[in-house]
Amino acid sequence: MSNGRAWQGDVKARLYERARACGYNSLTAFAEARPTASLVALAEELGQGDIAAVQVFSGLVAEAERSRRVTRLVRGQLVRELSQHLPLGWPPVLDGETRFDVAHALARWGTYTPDTHQERVSRVGDALMNTPPPPGWRPLGPDDPLLLTLLPDEET
Repeated sequence: MSNGRAWQGDVKARLYERARACGYNSLTAFAEARPTASLVALAEELGQGDIAAVQVFSGLVAEAERSRRVTRLVRGQLVRELSQHLPLGWPPVLDGETRFDVAHALARWGTYTPDTHQERVSRVGDALMNTPPPPGWRPLGPDDPLLLTLLPDEET
């Protein structure tokens, strides 16, 4: 937890300085090297109590918008949420508890989705709930074939 220190000083400069100190030329490169790490884990690795998960995501969104790769970022965030909430992969049966776990992961994904992609994310979530992927499916990155089918790149 940052105890408020995350909001002091030049947050953007601190983010990029820390990513470079880890050997990456961008925040995106840093995050993509850890495709299943949560935003909290990324913030903890970058900060010493002075970087918040939401700041990491904000920096990732800014870079994705500049490079016109927002859809890839959105797929990547789904990977992060599924890794955190379904560590053993997609459940074989959607019963009470597993349905809640899946719904929780999808809802968290929606909270970390730019407005431009909310409708698409809602459709993907519905598709996953109505036609579940194979049991144990656990995407390990934004280029997972099923994710690319469900949420293809549309940026030009």
